Amino acid sequence: MKILVAVKRVIDYNVKIRVKPDHADVDLTNVKMAMNPFCEIAVEEAVRLKEKGVASEVVAVTVGPKAAQEQLRTALALGADRAVHIDTSAETDARVESL
Repeated sequence: MKILVAVKRVIDYNVKIRVKPDHADVDLTNVKMAMNPFCEIAVEEAVRLKEKGVASEVVAVTVGPKAAQEQLRTALALGADRAVHIDTSAETDARVESL
């Protein structure tokens, strides 16, 4: 069995968030990004399952800009076997805009 773990790139939890002057969004200039802590837990658990022999391979996947490769490298460092990056410049935020 192969385990696929989705990894999300988020603002580092130690960073103080700044709001843009127009209050429309968060200012992301020079902000440190990191792997979502819950995604990190999921990668660690998948690696544990692989070590127990339940799974044969752990694959981390993310969707986002080129900079999201940093989070995939973190997943590989945690023990994932492979990483898949779906490169897109589109907004990948989960917010739902009202119509």
